[in-house]
Amino acid sequence: MNTVDTMNAPESSFLARYARAGDYTDAFFVDLDREVSLADFIETFYTTPVFKVERALLSVAGKPSSDAAAAELARGDANHFAAWTVESRSESEILLAAGRTRSWLMVQPASPKTAQATRLIFGSAVVRQPDGKLGWSFQALLGFHRTYSRVLLGAAARRLRQ
Repeated sequence: MNTVDTMNAPESSFLARYARAGDYTDAFFVDLDREVSLADFIETFYTTPVFKVERALLSVAGKPSSDAAAAELARGDANHFAAWTVESRSESEILLAAGRTRSWLMVQPASPKTAQATRLIFGSAVVRQPDGKLGWSFQALLGFHRTYSRVLLGAAARRLRQ
């Protein structure tokens, strides 16, 4: 079973521009021994039981979503999902924005262990405030955020392995 690990976002990725600007970024990855499209990754990621907890909380905050909405986002038929709006999208990655936060998913060929392996990557960015700081609330939740990011990506990877 592959584990979720950390990495730097690829220099040409949508997320890398936030790292270059000095904003907070992180990226986590897991390799699967099968081919996975970005659409499959997006739909699976946003429909895992783990992420449905976040969706329920967002619904209470007036930002509802559904599995059907996740599928529309995955297919490219929607530019909004719950609290997020698509900021950038290509065949291999999507960057979603909600306020000062960014959520990023990417697929790329995994290291050549097998002919059809995919690296699933999930990352985030937090844009600094005008004073150049991230803010105390983000700093207080950073440990939780990193753990939660690993759990989210792990849940998607487990479903995609089935």
